[in-house]
Amino acid sequence: MFVALCLLTLMRGAAQGSVEADSSAVSLNDVVVWGSSNGKEIVPSQRLSGKRLEGLSSFSVADAIRYFSGIQLKDYGGVGGLKTVDVRSMGTNHMGVFYDGIQLGNAQNGQVDLSKFSLDNVESISLYNGQKSDICQSAKDYGASGVIYIRTKRPRFEYGKNYNLRLSMKAGSFGVVDPSVLWEQKLSDHVSSSISAEYLHATGKYKFRYRRVLHDGTTAWDTTATRQNGDIESFRVEGGLFGRMTEGVWNAKLYYYTSNKGIPGAIVNNVWKTSQRQWDRNFFAQGNVKKTWGKYELMVNAKFARDYLHYLDPDTTSLYINNEFTQCETYLSVANHYSLTGSWDVALSADYQYNTLDADLANFVHPKRHTMMWVAATTYEWWRLRVMASLLGTHVFDRSRNEKVSHESCTGKLTPAVFLSLHPLKSKELSVRAFYKKSFRMPTFNDLYYTDIGNIALKPEYATQYNVGLHYERSFTRPWLKHIEAKADAYYNQVDNKIVAIPKGSGQYRWMMMNIGKVKIHGLDLSAQTLWQPHRYWTLNLTLNYTYQRAQDYSDPTDNDPVAGTWGRQIAYIPWHSGSVIGNLTYRSWGLNYSFIYVGERYHNSSNIPANHEEPWYTHDVSLTKDFRLGRQLASVALECNNVLNQQYDVILNYPMPGRNWKCVLKWNF
Repeated sequence: MFVALCLLTLMRGAAQGSVEADSSAVSLNDVVVWGSSNGKEIVPSQRLSGKRLEGLSSFSVADAIRYFSGIQLKDYGGVGGLKTVDVRSMGTNHMGVFYDGIQLGNAQNGQVDLSKFSLDNVESISLYNGQKSDICQSAKDYGASGVIYIRTKRPRFEYGKNYNLRLSMKAGSFGVVDPSVLWEQKLSDHVSSSISAEYLHATGKYKFRYRRVLHDGTTAWDTTATRQNGDIESFRVEGGLFGRMTEGVWNAKLYYYTSNKGIPGAIVNNVWKTSQRQWDRNFFAQGNVKKTWGKYELMVNAKFARDYLHYLDPDTTSLYINNEFTQCETYLSVANHYSLTGSWDVALSADYQYNTLDADLANFVHPKRHTMMWVAATTYEWWRLRVMASLLGTHVFDRSRNEKVSHESCTGKLTPAVFLSLHPLKSKELSVRAFYKKSFRMPTFNDLYYTDIGNIALKPEYATQYNVGLHYERSFTRPWLKHIEAKADAYYNQVDNKIVAIPKGSGQYRWMMMNIGKVKIHGLDLSAQTLWQPHRYWTLNLTLNYTYQRAQDYSDPTDNDPVAGTWGRQIAYIPWHSGSVIGNLTYRSWGLNYSFIYVGERYHNSSNIPANHEEPWYTHDVSLTKDFRLGRQLASVALECNNVLNQQYDVILNYPMPGRNWKCVLKWNF
């Protein structure tokens, strides 16, 4: 009843004014700047938006995120291949992904497949280590060890226009055909709508050279083949309503995604083609209302999601699998923020989430999960010091039942966090920041209940983070260098009770989930960004990122063999060194974009022996764009070449990535 009254009160305010006082966007041509309404942002984010985001030659959100420092992307190849993200080696399930301010969930396995989210309707992508330090946010925002915020495009209209229409067509290698449309309509002075739709078809076939050189220098195999069963056909449509009111905003969104795709599988035992397939149908409806009354601010989030997955592996020589899964999620959040003084703010937020999972597995227990989260937070500013502290309480109640067994469990945890930011110089160009955060993640439904694999005795997995960093930013009026920004962060993370799969018995397909893992991570993130303007028509934007990580496995102290042991060794797929370069050069209506990614040597197993060693890989991508007019309409064309040097590499062992490939993009704005 309280939430209903809040929503009714807020919606009535839509007709009383036209001032938008939210952490919303200020649009200056192609520059989009996001800021907090109360100015309490303590730890800055890594962010890609506008022309820099468009120039990355990326198919999906996952491809763009690769350019952030501290990120490890697990990419199984192809246009529609599974892509999940890990920040600072703490594990995919410790990463929160938020879509227009509300978290994307997957109670089944805890992983969000970022290949499903196209960049076609995305305005900005932001990465926060620890958490976003804006105090007025849902309890879920406080719960993850790192968060990615995906912000879709908001309608903006030129003076005298009531609608915007953009048509786009992408075509290129792998048989890609990708048309999309975006329609934005101004319904009144305070309400606008947006509809975006996209269709993707690709054969997914690409040639690759598969070569393996053993540690003694001999060649194990060297062959050329064509990647098979990587086709995809998908359709996405989303619609939104956006409204303004006196000292507040609201929005509502509907999202639907469906796909039918092949799963190429790993190249093992001389098998070059698999027949696995996957069908997805994902739907969610969500809304957000934010309203301010003087010193008090209220935010309400609500969401319902339903995800269907059908997986088929018809190979009867190994293990025939034909399973269907349906999971539903209901979510409600209320956040309250009050400014006690000009320098002291407090907040109290509460979330409720209900998850269910149904499957056609034998003896499946059809789990249900109730999650209640609350957080008390405060920020204080004194002189040039800002402090934010929070205490998050999480209470999880699970219930599972079938004809044979019934199980109930209840888990409650308190996790604190403290963030500091100090400006030692009066100009505030330099800031020193630090944070400590404790967080945990519950075992997923698959961890607990998957038939013959799950373990209902699993404990939560804990992560502890320590971070200290420097941030320098300065703008200039000189003719050449216009802006410079540099960041440096040193961190230590520890993951305890890590959930891992270990063999159960002698069967190849019999495993058990156990809490036996412990990982210690030491790292350093460096980034720099500069803006140059040597001439009124020339602009150069250059960004460099570098990450060093030592992520060591301390799970089993008895596995300490000096040659093949795992104790104290680098964990799987984490490179010691990685980095990226992004360059954008513009001249009048022309644009030249260059991007480079480097991933250093690593091992595909915590046993760091030569047989498990993986060579470094890197890619160069370039694109050329041209804006022009067709009558009164603005149009653009882009030609992209990815992996220019045609390097053959794997992100995950035995999943070869594409070589040199091309894409052409046409956009027409009405």
